[in-house]
Amino acid sequence: MRAGESFCSGGIVKFEELLIAAIQRSEIPLRFEPGAEESVAKPVTEVLQAWVSAHLPEKTESEFDAGWRALGAQLLAELDGSADLP
Repeated sequence: MRAGESFCSGGIVKFEELLIAAIQRSEIPLRFEPGAEESVAKPVTEVLQAWVSAHLPEKTESEFDAGWRALGAQLLAELDGSADLP
């Protein structure tokens, strides 16, 4: 993917697929074993999940909090692969 290109143009994409594709295009010297990209992607995904979760409001006392929580829930679903990227 190049600057300005949409990562979702023309199809359904999962976050994990997008991350693995980025890892494959990187210049990180990975061992070329099956599952190497997934092994690198897993801790990155876990950190992102923890980061998003840490920013979720405990209580949804306002419409803003409810919207913020809904966005966080959508992002977490995209990170764990249960939802497609928009």
